Amino acid sequence: MSNTVERFSNRVENYVKYRPGYPKEILEVFRDEMDLTENSVVADIGSGTGISAKIFLENGNAVFGVEPNAAMREAAEEFLKDFPQFTSVEGTAENTNLPDNSVDFVIAAQAFHWFDKDKTPSEFRRILREDGFAALIWNERQLDTNDFLRAYEELLKKYGTDYEKVRHDNLEKEIFEKSFQAEFSLKTFLNVQTLDFDGLKGRLLSSSYMPSETDARFEPMIAELHHLFDKYAESGKIQILYSTNIFYTRLLYGRKN
Repeated sequence: MSNTVERFSNRVENYVKYRPGYPKEILEVFRDEMDLTENSVVADIGSGTGISAKIFLENGNAVFGVEPNAAMREAAEEFLKDFPQFTSVEGTAENTNLPDNSVDFVIAAQAFHWFDKDKTPSEFRRILREDGFAALIWNERQLDTNDFLRAYEELLKKYGTDYEKVRHDNLEKEIFEKSFQAEFSLKTFLNVQTLDFDGLKGRLLSSSYMPSETDARFEPMIAELHHLFDKYAESGKIQILYSTNIFYTRLLYGRKN
């Protein structure tokens, strides 16, 4: 677990600046399908630098950001310092350090693939109030929608240290349903990130599986990235396309669904 927790410690600055946000339609799903109100209390598990928590804080919700990595937790505290309803908590998905029956929603954005899939569901149920919801959210980068995205994917495969092992685009509804013993629903939205070269570089380096500046492969990797940008950018900008997926379920209180 400690290796997983510390993977992002040297990526925090790029993570804060260059990870994509989430489309506004997310809140509509929570309101229309899961009865979210501004009074709902949200636990954001693996909350990282606070990108996902911010959506709910702006909606007026109280949010507990549960994050094991100290550097990311501190970044979230700075990023969300203007939201008094944000509470930063040191904890993991398996041991959140939150009280029993304390939240209406448990979310995990870009994080569930790091969790212990056997222990996490019982912890989610423990902290949820009666018939609360769990929602697992990902920005899934589109891999082959256009020539740039195909070339960028090949660059990640070429230089990534354990990219194939940690990539999470193979997580499917059936996996979550088996883990939680509950039926999940899925909503998907288009999300677009528009970047200049520095932004594209920062987005690349925010990923834990890419070589850092001390790696011998770093310079050739950046040179190749520059080549891709020069080839495909329009008016000095490049777009990364994502499918934002929300898998959600009502976790019936005290028992499996």
